[in-house]
Amino acid sequence: MILKTYRGHIRNWEALCETLGIDKTLSRADREQQILLRGYEAWGNALPDHLYGMFAFALYDEATGKTVCIRDQFGTKPFYYYVTADGRLLYGTMIREIMTQDGFVKELNESMLQIYLTLTYVAGEDTFFKGVKKLMPGCLLEFQDGKLSITRYWKPEFRPDNEKSLEAFADEIHETLGQMMREVKTPDETAESFLSGGVDSSYVLAMSDAKRADSCGYDEERFDESRIAAKTAELLGVEHSVAKITPEQYFDIVPYVMYNMEQPLGDASAIVFTIGCQETAKHTKLCYSGEGADEFFGGYNMYRNAERYGDNLKTFYVGNTNIMKEDEKERILQHYDPSVLPINLVQQIYAETEGLDPLTKMSDVDIQIWLEGDIYLNVDKMSTAAGLEIRMPLTDRRIFDIASRMPSKFKVNEEQNKVAFRTAAAKVLPEEIAFRKKLGFIVPIRLWLADERYNADVRRLLTGDICAKFFKPDEIKAIYDAYVGGDSDLWRKIWTIYTFLVWYEEYFVKR
Repeated sequence: MILKTYRGHIRNWEALCETLGIDKTLSRADREQQILLRGYEAWGNALPDHLYGMFAFALYDEATGKTVCIRDQFGTKPFYYYVTADGRLLYGTMIREIMTQDGFVKELNESMLQIYLTLTYVAGEDTFFKGVKKLMPGCLLEFQDGKLSITRYWKPEFRPDNEKSLEAFADEIHETLGQMMREVKTPDETAESFLSGGVDSSYVLAMSDAKRADSCGYDEERFDESRIAAKTAELLGVEHSVAKITPEQYFDIVPYVMYNMEQPLGDASAIVFTIGCQETAKHTKLCYSGEGADEFFGGYNMYRNAERYGDNLKTFYVGNTNIMKEDEKERILQHYDPSVLPINLVQQIYAETEGLDPLTKMSDVDIQIWLEGDIYLNVDKMSTAAGLEIRMPLTDRRIFDIASRMPSKFKVNEEQNKVAFRTAAAKVLPEEIAFRKKLGFIVPIRLWLADERYNADVRRLLTGDICAKFFKPDEIKAIYDAYVGGDSDLWRKIWTIYTFLVWYEEYFVKR
C-alpha cells in the first residue's frame, strides 16, 4: 500500500501510534504516513472511524490496483477527482493538481453558476470545472478496474437528551474542549490564535497556550471588531496584533484570492481572512481558529426563527445564504435552466432529519452544505496559499457529539444563541464577552463597492465582454445603478457576480 497524497492533521496520533506499534519519535509527516498505511492494513475502510482531526488522502494498493480516497467527516480538507475519457482516475487535494495531469480537459460547468448566484459558494459534489467532482465529507471512494464507487461512512446524527441539564452540557463542552487543546498541537509547537469580537475565538484563545492573538480591523469604526478583540487580549494577558485593511488592499487582492480558492467564493470576509493569514504568517506558521461552533451549537441569529419556519424549511432553506431567487436568476442570466435548483442539494438532508425539530434541520443543512462549501474551503485554501497552518479545535467529532445530544432549547432561546456554549465559555471568560451579541465577520464592502476610488475593476468586469457572455448587460447595469443610487442591500448580489467574473477571468481567460 502506498500513500499517494495527504493533507491534514491527526489529533489522536499518540493513541494510534500505541495501538499500531508506530514509533512516537518519528517526525509528524512520517508518523502520520505510518498511521494511514498501518491503520488501513488493520481496519480497512473503517480507518476514518479511528481518526480524529482533519484529513484528505489517497492510498494505492499495488497488488490489486485499487485506489482508496478518504475525506474527513466535516470536509475540513478538500478532495477532488476526475475520470478521464479513457477511464483513468485523476485526483488531488487541489483542483490545480488535477489540471496538470494527462487526460484532463478544462471545460466550464456553467450550470453551477445558478447554484452560486443563490448560495455565493459552490455547494454539493459538482464544481465549476466540468467532470471535476468533490469527494463529499464523510465519504470514501474506491476505484479499481475502471469502476468507481463511493461509500458514505459518516453523517451527522442527532439524538437529543432531554434529561441532561444546561450546566451538565456546558461542563461537557468545557471538559472536551480542554482535551482538544491538549491534542491540537504538540508541546514543541508554538501557535498563535485568530481573535475577533466573538465568543468562539475568545474561548479558544482563553483555553489555549497562545501568547499572541491576531485580528483584522478597519478605519470604519462601526465595522471594526479589533477594538473589542484588543480588550479580550488584554484581559487574557496575550500580545495582540491587528492587520488594518484598506479598501485599496482589499480590492487589489481579489484576483489572488479567486485563483487560490480555485472556485469562486462570494463571501466578502474571505478577502479579509486572506489578508489576515498573510500578515499572521509573517510571525508564525501555526494558528488556531474557532470555526464549527456556530453550526454545531446554534450560533446564527436566523436560528431563532426556526420554529416559525416549521415544516416550510424544506421548501426554501438551502443554508446560511440565499441571495437570489429563481425569477431573478432567470431574468439576469443569458442561459437559465429551470431544473438546476439549489433546493435539490438539500432534499436528502431533510429526509435524514425527518421528525426532528426545525433548528436541528437548519443546523444539519449548514453543517453539510455551508461549512464544507464556504467556511472550511476558505480556511484551507487561503491559509495554504499564505504558508500558514490553521487548526480548528472546535471542529471535532467529539465536540459535535455533544451538540448532537443537546436539545435545541439549550442552543437558542428568545434572547440568546449558543446558550450552552456561552455558558461553557463563561467558565474562563467574563460574561460580557461570553454572552456578547453575535456580530459576524463584517466587512465595509457595502460602502467600498460604491466608491469610484476603489471599484474600477468591478465596473470594468460588470460592463465587459465576460459579463455579457453569462449575464444580460442591461439587467446587471440596472442592479448596479440601483445599488449606487442608494439601495445598499444589493451589494451582495453585485459582489457575487463580480467574484465569479474575476474567477472566470483567472482560469479561462488569463490561463
